Amino acid sequence: MSIESLSRRSVLGSLGGSFTGLALTDLLARDGTLQTTHHPPKAKRVIQLFMAGAASHIDLFDHKPQLEKEAGKQWDPGEEVELFQSSPGVSQPGYWEFTRHGKCGKALGEPVSPLGRHVDDIVFVHNVVGQTGVHSQGTLLQTTGFNRPGFPSAGSWVSYGLGTENENLPGYVVLPDHRGFASNGVKNWSSMFLPAQHQGTVIRPGNKAPIRDLYRPESITAAADRDGLQLLHQLNRKHAVSRPGDSRLEARIRSYELAARMQLSATEALDVSREPQYIKDLYGLAPEGPGISDAKINRRAEAEFFGRKCLIARRLLERGVRFVQIFSGNENGFPRRNWDSHEDVKRDHGPLAHGMAVGTAGLIEDLKQRGMLEDTIILWTTEFGRMPCAQRTTGRDHNPFVFTNWMCGGGIKGGVSHGESDQWGFKPLDRNNPTEVYDIHATLLHLLGIDHERLTVRHNSIDRRLTDVHGRVIREIVT
Repeated sequence: MSIESLSRRSVLGSLGGSFTGLALTDLLARDGTLQTTHHPPKAKRVIQLFMAGAASHIDLFDHKPQLEKEAGKQWDPGEEVELFQSSPGVSQPGYWEFTRHGKCGKALGEPVSPLGRHVDDIVFVHNVVGQTGVHSQGTLLQTTGFNRPGFPSAGSWVSYGLGTENENLPGYVVLPDHRGFASNGVKNWSSMFLPAQHQGTVIRPGNKAPIRDLYRPESITAAADRDGLQLLHQLNRKHAVSRPGDSRLEARIRSYELAARMQLSATEALDVSREPQYIKDLYGLAPEGPGISDAKINRRAEAEFFGRKCLIARRLLERGVRFVQIFSGNENGFPRRNWDSHEDVKRDHGPLAHGMAVGTAGLIEDLKQRGMLEDTIILWTTEFGRMPCAQRTTGRDHNPFVFTNWMCGGGIKGGVSHGESDQWGFKPLDRNNPTEVYDIHATLLHLLGIDHERLTVRHNSIDRRLTDVHGRVIREIVT
């Protein structure tokens, strides 16, 4: 059952679906009376950073000197290798130099070196395994815990389990790449069979209309808008009372009520113009703003794009948003604006990785100086990694057999590398004990005070949960 001691549906049922039941449930949910955690939480909010297209662990976070020794020689791991798009080529060392950072001496590739000043706050998990080399399925696995559609995202589960801390803002916000959605689009943040109010709300920082369909057209007066909403409210409530077992209309009502409140609160939260210049510089914002040109992919523009989303995320979190999902990279197109570097790792990863690192380093530092990092989890992930061998001499093919995630913040042991990949970064060093996405999600929920085996919803006669029937808390990386 859910961690809610009483579900909205059970309250409504006991009160016969009356207006009293609707009002009571709404008030209890808003003031947190229904929300209790399974154990004391170490964190209360999450930022998930998702690198769409499959970022290369070998070039950024998982240094492999063995590849340098074998450079230019046919790569041969001693077993059959099935690749997504090519045949194994020569051993390819990291495309950038690695240097060590922090007290822990963590080696990072040059594009992500801005994160170097924070490696002592980060745990790198280098033995994460996927289940598929297909982008859409791999992305769903990381965002929802399942490699097929039809299941709620991790953000929806967190919103459902913990509720919101600010009734004027959504509990779960998605900041996509400004150039388009990643594979699967809205399925990555859908609530599916959870109540609809727990799906992610898409916000596009830098756009003239960052939240679509939020504001009334100028042709409709404020008085007419109020009258129409009041009539709609009455009709909706009447409809809901006659259908106490259907949460969809209640969710729609809540979404419209939230939209009305967001017209003021969201506008303020998204306005970074009043942030001091040193904060804008910290996040890598460009003087010309989000209109900076990326006709040719470049580091300065990517720092602006990703840094602005990180700054918006901090502003949302400090106003009570529970879960923020930030995407870097969109669905395939040309020229590439994602991490799927089959043709040219340096061309694609270089600007994207630098922009991500600048924005993320700024975010970590800003959260730390505000006392928020201690109860905020930052989770960095991607759908899978890339191969140790070269593809077309300058690219890398998909590697679902091992890749890297990293975490920092509330309850995380910093300055640690957990699990190892083998000498090439091809598969886990200990193939019998890899880290799966279920383990990452179980640990995430644990830090939020939730037992991943107890946060369940009955759907199609099955008690569904984020971690399916798998998952263990990675005790070695939590304080």
